[in-house]
Amino acid sequence: MVKAMVLTLAVAFTFSAYSSDSFAKDSSKKQVTKSMAPETPEQELQALKEGNQRFVAGTLRNHDYRYQIDKTKDGQKPYAVVLSCLDSRIPVEVVFDQGIGELFVARVAGNIENNDILGSMEFGTAAMGAKLVVVMGHTKCGAVKGACNNVKLGHLTALLDKIQPAVRQVKKSTSGFNPESYDHVDLVSEENVKQTVARIRKSSEIIRKLEEEGKVRIVGAMYDISTGNVKFMDMPSKLADLH
Repeated sequence: MVKAMVLTLAVAFTFSAYSSDSFAKDSSKKQVTKSMAPETPEQELQALKEGNQRFVAGTLRNHDYRYQIDKTKDGQKPYAVVLSCLDSRIPVEVVFDQGIGELFVARVAGNIENNDILGSMEFGTAAMGAKLVVVMGHTKCGAVKGACNNVKLGHLTALLDKIQPAVRQVKKSTSGFNPESYDHVDLVSEENVKQTVARIRKSSEIIRKLEEEGKVRIVGAMYDISTGNVKFMDMPSKLADLH
């Protein structure tokens, strides 16, 4: 059943795929250089790690965006899906030193999943061939802090409710939990990443099967807004118990 759905999606969106080569401009030679895009989940994760290292070191590739626009005008084949927070301090493509057409990015306060995001992830993986899914939280997250303080505000209330299981779990394991302490808030952010990954596996049969078959890898990550560094967390493939 799942394999049939994946095949249908893949056929339906085949027309929008293009060569997965990656292009950037060599700043010393002032010309476009070509490098092959990563092809396995492990290579894709390594590409993100190396991109973040360049970002932190200040040695970003000289992206030729006009060339990338032209290259992707007839289709796309990003190699990874990243679910990140809405926070303006985390421009995902910049943080990983990636250009146009290299990443699918979903952003929502608190980097939580919902049916629309799950559907987008299924599109990115099953239909378009991305082999890596990253759920990335960050330090000093305002949404997580709001959840820790049980904030109520219009539609934001329902969003923050999805973070409450992580808040409860950290409160159980942290003596003297203080919602005003970013040390404690950051613990909740990390737990929220883990629980979001677990819910993705539980809620999406398509992504779960792709992961079980070794075609997709799901990892968690935390971005440090003070340093720009991304710490990756390998999420066990076995379904985690939700707290």
